[in-house]
Amino acid sequence: MENKEIQILLVDDEPDILEILEYNLSKEGYQISLAENGKQALKKAKKINPHLVILDMMMPGMDGIETCKKMRKIPAMQNSIITFLTALSEDLKEMQSYEAGADDYITKPIRPKVLVSKVKALLRRFKTIAKNQLLISGDLSIDQSAFQLQRNGENIHLPRKEFEMLVLLISQEGKVFSREEILEKIWGKEVIVGDRTVDVHIRKLREKIGKEKIITVTGIGYKYVV
Repeated sequence: MENKEIQILLVDDEPDILEILEYNLSKEGYQISLAENGKQALKKAKKINPHLVILDMMMPGMDGIETCKKMRKIPAMQNSIITFLTALSEDLKEMQSYEAGADDYITKPIRPKVLVSKVKALLRRFKTIAKNQLLISGDLSIDQSAFQLQRNGENIHLPRKEFEMLVLLISQEGKVFSREEILEKIWGKEVIVGDRTVDVHIRKLREKIGKEKIITVTGIGYKYVV
């Protein structure tokens, strides 16, 4: 996929920030759309179905956390990448970002070269999954081409990273994956996130598919069992 085919939605209530983001990403050839608040962002997201959303966390009215959660409920955006812009402390922003269903975060103040590099790394993870790939395990059925999960015939919504993590675990049922291995396979080597990120996603997965399906192997990592 060429840059000119990539749709990026930028959301921030500060015009100067939007201008900086738009200028630097437009130079790379991406198609850029702008929104100044959460309501505008949701309206535009439904219209353009962006590949990537860069979303300010702290906005008046509907903040970034609420906006992200609502975006994740839009069926067409299950495969979109959402990253926060934030000036919050490291631990707080990491926890809040992943709890809301985001894939990553970018720290303010923004350095243009770092921004472009980060966006390229995020978009490298936006890959097309082969059609007609089905995984069936116990009461779970996963359609990888449609990014859909069903449990006993009922649809369960999973944000992108939770979905990819579940596919990884189920595809090698019984294999113990270390946190480091999960981070590398799901987030890639270019994106630096902490071990806590894996734990947050595992906890949320267990809430949706059943705590008994993902086993903690103390001191090592996690494995999926039927």
